[in-house]
Order: sequence, then C-alpha cells, then structure tokens
Amino acid sequence: MTKYAFHKSSYSTTNGNCVEVATNIRTTVAVRDSKQPTGPVLRLTPTAWTRFLSGLS
Repeated sequence: MTKYAFHKSSYSTTNGNCVEVATNIRTTVAVRDSKQPTGPVLRLTPTAWTRFLSGLS
C-alpha cells in the first residue's frame, strides 16, 4: 500500500473546507478531503495536477 504524506493545501480555507495534498510519490499527486482522512483519494499525474491548478486562476 502506498504511503502518502499529506499536507494541507495552500488553497484551503480556515473555515474547515480543507484539501490535503501528497506529493511524496514522484509519479502521483494524491488529493483528499481533510474531514475524511480515511475516505477516497483522488490520484493525479503531476501534469494533470499542474493543469488543474493553472485552471483555478
């Protein structure tokens, strides 16, 4: 089982709407809801993650 090292995203808000991101696996960016740490994990390629972030602005 892959061990992701999640950290709170800089895009998270202080009102509890938090996203956690793990980038410790070179080929994968893992994203999850901090309110459900045992819930589903979205796994993206680093390229897809970069495209997603650039689409936010």
